Amino acid sequence: MGDVLAGFHAAWEFESDSVLIRFERGIRTPKLFQALGERRVPLDAISAVTLSPGKRGTVVLHAVPRPGADPLMEAAAGQLKESCDPYRLVLPAERETLAEYYADELRAQLRPDDGESADRFLVAPPEAPLQFKAYDGKASFDGKLVSFRWFWTGASSAKWKAGDQSFLVTDLSGIEWRSPEVFEGHLRLLRRETPVAQPAQADQDPAAVVFGLGYGPVHESLPFAASVLAAVRASGPAPNSDGPGTVAAAVTPAVRRDPADIAERIRHLGELHQAGLLTDDEFTMKKTELLAEL
Repeated sequence: MGDVLAGFHAAWEFESDSVLIRFERGIRTPKLFQALGERRVPLDAISAVTLSPGKRGTVVLHAVPRPGADPLMEAAAGQLKESCDPYRLVLPAERETLAEYYADELRAQLRPDDGESADRFLVAPPEAPLQFKAYDGKASFDGKLVSFRWFWTGASSAKWKAGDQSFLVTDLSGIEWRSPEVFEGHLRLLRRETPVAQPAQADQDPAAVVFGLGYGPVHESLPFAASVLAAVRASGPAPNSDGPGTVAAAVTPAVRRDPADIAERIRHLGELHQAGLLTDDEFTMKKTELLAEL
């Protein structure tokens, strides 16, 4: 085709074997889109195309990605808000007829949806090197090695005792990304083999960094997670995989935690509460849960 359909925050260029999505830069464009820049999505990575009414006089053209085809969406695991979905193109309602034309053209080029996941990633991941600041440390990835360097202001005593960490992607089986937009968000590296089980709590696990108020935002931590996941997948199949991007991770039973760690987590809760990200009831409930672990 070769035509371009421009919408809010992005423009789609339709080619014979792919869709090139170019994201705009601007204060109103979601930061994740700005971080991605542009993405080429092969038609084989798309399972369906829909067109539906949007909000405030808009329509939404949505290319539904095939499961297992995009490391970004696999890492996100359904946690992205609609406004940050890179496969949604929002257009003014008066362009609905044009959008329907392109939707029909795309559908005609898609292979029948057999419901099966892709056997490999078809969409390129964000390129390394990448880095971001978490609440308890700085994470960096050079394409082969993931490194965590702890901050004295946020890292638990367990992480300080373990020291700064480095992990080869060949030693990993997957990743676990929990959005920073929910309480206790984190990025955890899942290891193929460990001498002891990984702790259940991310703030106690030297193979994880935890997010917090302003730390590990989606536009930084999710591309990072996707890049690591793609490198892990390229390094070889993960044993005992429960699905794309993750594996069953052994965890230890809950144990009594260091009072200093509990105090630090309660302080962090207070920051979230003061910022309006936790209600009075949520703050009280979480504080009670932490005190019960002493």
